[in-house]
Amino acid sequence: MAQIKIFYEPETELLSVFWQVPRRNQIATELGDGVILIKDGMSGEPIGLEVLSYRPGDDRIDAVSVELGRMSSVQPAS
Repeated sequence: MAQIKIFYEPETELLSVFWQVPRRNQIATELGDGVILIKDGMSGEPIGLEVLSYRPGDDRIDAVSVELGRMSSVQPAS
């Protein structure tokens, strides 16, 4: 099962979200509005993101919806 790790540092107002393990060779690309995409330095594959100057209730992240279930219960596209 995939894990998403979310870290919030209120002192620095930094929100970090990783859907893969952080890497030593990761690179960052600013997408705008204080959102940073973190990628694997070798493959370029996205592994996470950071939101600068984040505070709870930030408009850049309206809501996070989490659904738990099994892939076998997902209907295939027609």
